[in-house]
Amino acid sequence: MGVAEEASLRRRGGAADRPVPDDLHARLKVFEGQPAVTGGTGKDPVNEPMIRHWCEAMGDENPAYQGPSAIAPPTMLQAWTMGGLSGHGRPGSGRSSAYDALFALLDEAGCTSVVATDCEQEYLRPLRPGERITFDAVIESVSPRKTTKLGTGYFVTTRMDVRADGDLAGTHRFRILKYAPATVPEPPATVPEPPATTPKQPADHPPPDPARTTPKAHRPRPVINRDNAGFWAGVAERKLLIQRCTDCATLRFPWLPGCNYCGGDGWDTIEAAGHGTVFSYVVMHHPPFPAFDPPYAVALIELAEGVRMVADMVGVPPEKVRIGMPVRLEFRIVEDDLVLPVFNGSQPPGPSTGSQRPDPSTESHP
Repeated sequence: MGVAEEASLRRRGGAADRPVPDDLHARLKVFEGQPAVTGGTGKDPVNEPMIRHWCEAMGDENPAYQGPSAIAPPTMLQAWTMGGLSGHGRPGSGRSSAYDALFALLDEAGCTSVVATDCEQEYLRPLRPGERITFDAVIESVSPRKTTKLGTGYFVTTRMDVRADGDLAGTHRFRILKYAPATVPEPPATVPEPPATTPKQPADHPPPDPARTTPKAHRPRPVINRDNAGFWAGVAERKLLIQRCTDCATLRFPWLPGCNYCGGDGWDTIEAAGHGTVFSYVVMHHPPFPAFDPPYAVALIELAEGVRMVADMVGVPPEKVRIGMPVRLEFRIVEDDLVLPVFNGSQPPGPSTGSQRPDPSTESHP
């Protein structure tokens, strides 16, 4: 029985509701410890143009990544190993037959979809322009069968060792979910009922609004981890907290485990004043997502403290949002257990005159 068929039976309350041996997982476990890539080589040596483009895209102005003695940002570790648009099907890619066989086995079981879930990196030494990159990867683990909202499948973790001119420079763990997509059961066919004989509604009586009668989908929840838990704890207290390096006093956002400027790992926080301007923005029309009503504006806000963050724009029609527009921080109660920082462009920045609660409710920043 394939993964998709078993998941379908489980949804219908069939035999798969009873625990069954996961024979497929036993076959997948055989691949643990086998190579995924052997003798892979980077397409290009570490180079200044790629470092510059990366820093410009990330807004990272750390002087360590500039000048004749520049090093590459550590987070570029995977970038030097990637195959680009042509992929890895080329000489020097080092992709193993074991890796292809593992994916073929998952495909045969109905796990034809894939989504990346997370990665972990460890940096052992800096990478410098001119160094040649080589790498090897191993299939580190295959999880037991898991059922998620996307579907039922298996988490596959690979560990890549990255070397620069032969020296181990870092490791990169990459985890994906190979799964059989969940299917929504079709509603049972219904026989049309004869028209009701109730009196007609008056012409001036509007029909029911489907938006008011259909339950609204839940908003996605933020991913909270050990690096950003303090930020979300502040949001729960209606505070927008910015990290500050205790070594060089550089402010940073989003929250990170270390300072991009000096490399220090000590930090404390300051509370944002709640004022800023629109640095850039996008108006979302398509594709539609449940719980979002297009069109809506999402902006990159430059706070008065100098850091930038992405947040929803409220208080003005999406077509009225402009770069340079002054905004004021508010906390929106999206649902009972979800509060989000948003920015209101309808009023000039300044101390709040009181708590306002439109629908959905917002709370002005004091």
